[in-house]
Amino acid sequence: MSLPADPPEEQQSCGGDFGLRMKDHDRRMPASALKIAEETIKRRLRGMNYKLYKRVSANIGVYTKGNEQRMGKGKGKFDYWTVRLPVSRIVFELKGDVHEKVAREAFRLAGHKLPGLWEFVNKNDPPVVGITKLGNGVTLDSLKRARRNPPLGTNNLASPPKSASSSSDPTQ
Repeated sequence: MSLPADPPEEQQSCGGDFGLRMKDHDRRMPASALKIAEETIKRRLRGMNYKLYKRVSANIGVYTKGNEQRMGKGKGKFDYWTVRLPVSRIVFELKGDVHEKVAREAFRLAGHKLPGLWEFVNKNDPPVVGITKLGNGVTLDSLKRARRNPPLGTNNLASPPKSASSSSDPTQ
């Protein structure tokens, strides 16, 4: 089982009371989608006292070449900025005098503008590693330890099992 590169502190809300977290697999998201989602949240919360934190920034340039171009002649021209989002990454956080139902509605509208599945998170929600929520007896150490312990004193991994075809039996 591979764990994401980010520690659980990066995947739980830190600066705000509410957040919008990526729920499905890793993906590459253009900066235009993030901008539209941010405008949607701001439009829904217009007139309220709040602070919106963006936890990601588009820092990867995407370069494209035209269709039916021959190979070579360089990388192509710059097209747009993008960001790679791992699973369970919080993208937006909200802090201020905003009721939870209003914040949930604003993040729901923003999630519809973004590709993928999204979930609303509270400050008190447990952190997430991959798609597993920590809590209720599940810890980060329990996810990292081996699922099966080999018996002590055996060399299971040292030598492969002998097959019948490779045996050197003098009677054959």
